[in-house]
Amino acid sequence: MLREGMRQLVNMEPDLTCSWTAANAGEALAMVESDKPDLLTVDISLPGRNGLELIKDVLSLTPDLPILVISMHDEVFYTQRVLKAGAKGYVTKGADRQTLLHAIRQVADGGIFVSPEMSTLILEAFSGRSNQQPVDGVHLLSDREFEVFQLVSDGQSTNQIGAMLNISVKTVHQHLSRIKEKLKLPDGITVLRYAVRWAERLKFGTASASR
Repeated sequence: MLREGMRQLVNMEPDLTCSWTAANAGEALAMVESDKPDLLTVDISLPGRNGLELIKDVLSLTPDLPILVISMHDEVFYTQRVLKAGAKGYVTKGADRQTLLHAIRQVADGGIFVSPEMSTLILEAFSGRSNQQPVDGVHLLSDREFEVFQLVSDGQSTNQIGAMLNISVKTVHQHLSRIKEKLKLPDGITVLRYAVRWAERLKFGTASASR
């Protein structure tokens, strides 16, 4: 439904055409190889390999392909990881139609798109004035581990995380085990508390920085 809605939105514009859609990272990579578009839009949460991993795979194949991430996840959690992976923009699914189309055109034209709030935070980080520091070991997590960690911070259960990411509960537990080891936490309950505090601290810092 989301892919079809995106297709219709793009095709309504006189200067834009949706070439194709893909249900997962494997399909997308195969389509990029056979029919390279002028712009690729990617979600974070995909079955199998996630969007961040797909971005890296695509750019290893076609380094000059502009990529825009359109995701339900809060931009404060993912924007910097997305840009670091090589994408050129991040917009949330809650954005209005004009913002989404502006982001598509800006990235397709070779620009970078992030919200004004995230732009301020990123500039502050580069200038050394940001209050947010790469502490707590969260920056050590892999892209998939970070995705699981962020969903834990939202209060999702292992069953819910598995369903959302289309992975088994056993795989979720394996990710949680590695998260626990990297963050040096004793058990799953501590991981949950840690994730919730981390998310609250990050959002609070973002609100403070954007005033």
